[in-house]
Amino acid sequence: MFAVMEATRLETLHLAHDPATGLKAIIAIHSTCLGPALGGCRYLAYPDQTSALRDAARLAQGMSYKAALAGLALGGGQAVLIRPPHVASRGALFEAFGRFVETLQGNYITATDSGTSSADMDCVAQHTRYVTSTTRSADPSVQTALGLFAGLRATAKARLGSNDLQGLRVVIQGLGNVGYALAEQLHAVGTELLVSDLDPGRVSLAVEQFGARGLDPEGIFAVPCDIFAPCGLGAVLNPASIAQLRCCAVAGAANNQLASPDMADELERRGILYAPDYVINAGGLIQAALTHRGQDAVAVTAHLARIPQRLAELYGQAQADKRSPARIADELAERLLYPD
Repeated sequence: MFAVMEATRLETLHLAHDPATGLKAIIAIHSTCLGPALGGCRYLAYPDQTSALRDAARLAQGMSYKAALAGLALGGGQAVLIRPPHVASRGALFEAFGRFVETLQGNYITATDSGTSSADMDCVAQHTRYVTSTTRSADPSVQTALGLFAGLRATAKARLGSNDLQGLRVVIQGLGNVGYALAEQLHAVGTELLVSDLDPGRVSLAVEQFGARGLDPEGIFAVPCDIFAPCGLGAVLNPASIAQLRCCAVAGAANNQLASPDMADELERRGILYAPDYVINAGGLIQAALTHRGQDAVAVTAHLARIPQRLAELYGQAQADKRSPARIADELAERLLYPD
């Protein structure tokens, strides 16, 4: 446990177990030096408790970097709820989680993530005010997709010389809320879409609505394209998958896309431009943070415009230094988080 904390530089780690509801929760707080830690709440089945802990720690670290480079006065945190095989009342479980969040007295603010919904956050909100992404808030996945689309344009400009996405071939891996919204935006500007998801129904819908071509999830990495967009779960960029890639750039919404930091260097060696995930997918965090503070949609839109600007800066510096944009982004985030 402490080795995981040291590896990711976590500030604190909090555990809760409520046998009455089946709650087994981990809250990892990576940093509060810029402000309270904000991060999602995952509700997934994990193979073991160590896997859940590592997921929480890595995601919390990514949220700190994301908030820092987005210019938000926030730190990074992450909650992971280990989904039991059976639960008597989902609502009661999330109410118990809300009581857990309240004990941290505002050091952590929770939000939706994989496996959770705005309705779940409504249950959390019955016991703590340190929650966003409720049904009274806007869906953060919409803003994530908007920022992602703008980021793809910036990536195309840096790698292909134009931000016009018409006629480009984009492979989307994962058609959840963000991936599907991205497909809709790309279809509207005339992008050729190739899509994959573990749910065949989502693929069929994209084929019907956007004229996309469905792909086998197992062979998706080897498909020739201009941009590969990972929009599912993390750690998809590993030695085996990177060796198969036949694209100019990787730019997607998934958190922690790199199986390890050195995968960024491998992409760079292969001449594949990588959009640091916590920069390009910051739209949801921006929306959650600003609406939690009572700011309006105009403020959110203005802040979203910084995503392609930040990417362009990173790409320019990376080109000058002949290094991966991910390495540049990490160093910049760490200077902001650890100024001493």
